[in-house]
Amino acid sequence: MFRRKKSVDKIDVDSLNDILFIGKKIIRLSYIMVLIVLVLLATYLVKEWQALRFVGEFLAVISPIFIGLIIAWLLDPFVKFLQGKKLPRIVACIIVYILFIAVLFLIVGLLIPAMGSQIRDFIGNVPDLVEAFKDFSNNLVGDLNHAFNYDFSGVKSHLYHTVETFAVNMTTKVPNMAIGVVSSIISGGVSFFLGLMIGFYMLFDFDKLNHTFISVLPKKWRRSATELIVRLNDSLRSYVQGVLLVMSLVFITQAVGLTLSGLQAPLVFALFCAITDIIPYFGPYIGAIPILIVGFMMDPIVGICCVISIVVVQLLENNFYQPLIMGHTMKLHPVTIMLGLLIFQHFFGIIGMIVATPVIAAMKIVLTYVNEKYNIVGKIVEKE
Repeated sequence: MFRRKKSVDKIDVDSLNDILFIGKKIIRLSYIMVLIVLVLLATYLVKEWQALRFVGEFLAVISPIFIGLIIAWLLDPFVKFLQGKKLPRIVACIIVYILFIAVLFLIVGLLIPAMGSQIRDFIGNVPDLVEAFKDFSNNLVGDLNHAFNYDFSGVKSHLYHTVETFAVNMTTKVPNMAIGVVSSIISGGVSFFLGLMIGFYMLFDFDKLNHTFISVLPKKWRRSATELIVRLNDSLRSYVQGVLLVMSLVFITQAVGLTLSGLQAPLVFALFCAITDIIPYFGPYIGAIPILIVGFMMDPIVGICCVISIVVVQLLENNFYQPLIMGHTMKLHPVTIMLGLLIFQHFFGIIGMIVATPVIAAMKIVLTYVNEKYNIVGKIVEKE
């Protein structure tokens, strides 16, 4: 009797590799979608429960402690650096704090008086700017009517209405806003001073604060919590310090460029650009809009020079500031950042766009750590 040979199917290795590759891509995409859904769900719950209002009121009450904690959190790496140079921690804290307060008072002493003077002069010149812009619009519309043989009077009326509305807002709302800001600064001065004092004591015992927090947790969670806190601290602290440094460089270079352009109140507009620059992708455009409006209201040459200044600063930021200072601190995909900005802007406005990137990055760090700890993605792949 002859035995029948069993036929053995050959495995198509290339097809199997393609399937595995596609599966990994799908899993990565699913991971990003889960992150986005969690962000969306968290923002929705925060808005519906009015958690931000509660958090805001709570922070207003304990603002000195919160200010001190932030200061200590940011300055702790510098203290540890000096400790590495064989300095006692108390001496390192004193040196770092003296330098910090000196820089803070130097910035405030130089900028606040200059900005106040520029805002006052700018508001006083708003009517002249409006008239100059009307003359420019009349000449421009006349040239367009002659060139295209079309009546652009409707466009001119719309421009007039827009500029007059802008002028009214500048002359009425800005002074009130300035008064409100000054009042807030004065009323918050005591809280900030107390925060500086609390921050020094927190900075001296910052390591003990971490140990105290960890000791409250159950023993089986302490090691994992310590590792997670270290990751969050390293990533978020690097991001915040990098953002502050980039903001400072953008402010300095933009102030120089706008001053050379002949724009009125260059320090004020440069500060606005630096603040909006925190927002990824959209920030530079938000900061450029008022500069261009005021620049072209003053004179077309001033407007063109402002455009050149904005472009040069953006080139410096994109090619030097961000790569050298920030690098890949957050390690977030651009699509994730864009979606996060849209979600946070929808729920929380401009403030949401500012905090979107660090919040998403923190969520990614937590999810990545949980996956490393429990191998959730690996278990999903094995089941498939």
